[in-house]
Amino acid sequence: MELSRTKFDILIYLESIHYREQIPTQRDIAKNTDLSVGTVNKTLAQLSDAQLTDQNRITVKGIQALEPYRVKRAVFIAAGFGSRLVPITLNTPKPLIRVKGVRIIDTLLDAVIAAGISEIIIVRGYLGEQFDQLLYKYPAITFLENPFYNESNNISSAMCVRYQLQNAYMLESDLFLKNPQLITKYQYTSNYLGVPTDRTDDWCFEAKDGVISKLLVGGGGANCHHMFGISYWNKHDGAKLSEHIKQVYEMPGGKERYWDQVALEYFIKEYNVEVRKCTFDDIIEIDTFSELKKLDETYRL
Repeated sequence: MELSRTKFDILIYLESIHYREQIPTQRDIAKNTDLSVGTVNKTLAQLSDAQLTDQNRITVKGIQALEPYRVKRAVFIAAGFGSRLVPITLNTPKPLIRVKGVRIIDTLLDAVIAAGISEIIIVRGYLGEQFDQLLYKYPAITFLENPFYNESNNISSAMCVRYQLQNAYMLESDLFLKNPQLITKYQYTSNYLGVPTDRTDDWCFEAKDGVISKLLVGGGGANCHHMFGISYWNKHDGAKLSEHIKQVYEMPGGKERYWDQVALEYFIKEYNVEVRKCTFDDIIEIDTFSELKKLDETYRL
């Protein structure tokens, strides 16, 4: 059963609180879904008629209706060197650097596991054997080796895992996640995390009606969305990506491309990737050693 966005939003909220004894009111639902009370009332009637809810409670049939939207796996890109974090990355891969005692990648892995996503794939390269330490805490991890990490950009990591991108999160492993609620067990459609901003000097994208219309690489932009490297790909888009990644990788100069450019630049007309809004308080992107020292005073010694 294909759900409308409104039905989806209401069902995932009801699913998230189904264990609570107190039955939510229409106003509770409206407040937590950013929908009007009138829209909630109308949609609840439709959901009830379809036996997806019963007296503002999600039913077993309702949970089954969400199953096509369940995230099946999380794919981590963790093969790079992290040159801007020298000297710390000379001996430690960037995702394994600790910030106030916590490895950067742990903030993402903990959120993935809390969301009930059991299939976890990490594409590793530089000092790859050090990632084995993660197995003590996260024994379900599967590692894929990227033998070309030192002669190409991260599109080579996408090549290694291109057949596992359906119903999947794709995560850059060097993001310090402060808001684990951004990783959820259900996603409606393909999307990228982005922060609305007047100006950024980093990667960003423009959007029209909530759909990414242009990727701005490197130089920044104005009246755009600051881009964070956490995306989700539904079944249809993930299947297309497997071939499109290969096409870009094999074109002249393709190994120097970033994997994000595949769907957001080279084949943008074939995708409708939405912006999933977040804030700068949700994620910290640690690019340089000086930024790391500001976050963790132990590196100032």
